Amino acid sequence: MYIYVDHMFIAITNHSQPYTHFPFLRTEHPLHQNLIFFNFIIWVSQMATRILTECGLRPLPKQYPNPRTIIPVSSFPNSISLLPSQKFLPNFPVLKVSTPVGVQIADQDEQQVDELKVEDSEFDPGAAPPFTLADIRAAIPKHCWVKDPWRSMSYVLRDVVVVFGLAAVAAYFDNMVVWPLYWFAQGTMFWALFVLGHDCGHGSFSNNAKLNSVVGHLLHSSILVPYHGWRISHRTHHQNHGHVEKDESWHPLSEKIYKSLDMATRILRFTLPFPMLAYPFYLWGRSPGKKGSHFHPDSDLFLPNERKDVITSTICWSAMAALLVGLSFVMGPLQVFKLYGIPYWGFVMWLDLVTYLHHHGHEDKLPWYRGKEWSYLRGGLTTLDRDYGWINNIHHDIGTHVIHHLFPQIPHYNLVEATEAAKPVLGKYYREPKESWPLPFHLLGLLANSMKKDHYVSDEGDVVYYQADPKLTRGSKQ
Repeated sequence: MYIYVDHMFIAITNHSQPYTHFPFLRTEHPLHQNLIFFNFIIWVSQMATRILTECGLRPLPKQYPNPRTIIPVSSFPNSISLLPSQKFLPNFPVLKVSTPVGVQIADQDEQQVDELKVEDSEFDPGAAPPFTLADIRAAIPKHCWVKDPWRSMSYVLRDVVVVFGLAAVAAYFDNMVVWPLYWFAQGTMFWALFVLGHDCGHGSFSNNAKLNSVVGHLLHSSILVPYHGWRISHRTHHQNHGHVEKDESWHPLSEKIYKSLDMATRILRFTLPFPMLAYPFYLWGRSPGKKGSHFHPDSDLFLPNERKDVITSTICWSAMAALLVGLSFVMGPLQVFKLYGIPYWGFVMWLDLVTYLHHHGHEDKLPWYRGKEWSYLRGGLTTLDRDYGWINNIHHDIGTHVIHHLFPQIPHYNLVEATEAAKPVLGKYYREPKESWPLPFHLLGLLANSMKKDHYVSDEGDVVYYQADPKLTRGSKQ
């Protein structure tokens, strides 16, 4: 601890030597020695009284306005020492001492820690962030934005080979031990094909629009997804993510719309496994409160100049459906159902699970916005990253979702690096995903919990949070 003296500095330690060993007491004149020792005794008694009074924790008020030099204890030997600023005189003044500054420093450190804890507890995810989209963009290395069509095509080749290989193995063995394994694996691979087509829709597959369109149609049509119809609605989702009314994918229902639904519809929407089978129905009729179809060129989803694109994708989808009907006559409907039908529904469940948990299921309530409170950045920051264990590589890191939502033109194979680079800028607005087991079974609990409490948002307010319907939660916490 530090002790200030007008004409000297004293460092107090555990030294046990008698006072005659103190340098400032070594004087030939007895009167000088007695005066100095008397002053020292007075100082010790004053300090003892004050320390006991204040319990040794709080500093005393400053007694001297004049600046004084601070010399740390560490710069002195482990003894009591005195550094005189002038020669000792018979009229040596009484030593005047302030409280130890070391106590002040400790108190300041504790106060800073308490302030940090308060800041953590007071973090508001709905508040406008202290950074801009440009700040995040600047933190991402330039090479993360580079699209390599050859690398993208290599992922397509890999996935297509695996899909046909799995089908061949299942058809060859054709027994009930192999089929369940095949259904899970092939459903996952259909989902992987969707993600590559999804990259084509964003233009992150390559810089060649024609290549993106051709590959996107081949991949999405093969799993019964209308490429352009989906691409356009998904663009709407990204442009309005986090907006209560304008978002397109898994957006919340307003309280008014929710209460207009009959109980059967509510149960189907919020009772597992039904919501995980919703995607085909969404393609045909969208979400409650919205009209239109991904197959119809005159749907509210599309602009007049997008009609030809929608028609093209609907024709491609119809061609795939016709191919499946034809294969049913050749191979038999049961075999087509086992090879394609069940994996298709597995793909649908993957899609609904992943896309839902990108926007729901966090342990803390996340905001949704309206009006002036919404912005592209604030909406994007409400999305979540998820860890899928071994599946991360198989479905092309689609779980690295926050940076993808903000910058969908970054190729999937650069998303992990881009996210790591952006984390220091995002700070608390980035929510670290829980580490997964080899298979992401932990996400099923998050999904079930969200379905119990994330039902609707208020009709009023520009920053709103999900509320629960007690009739569906059956006594669970609201």
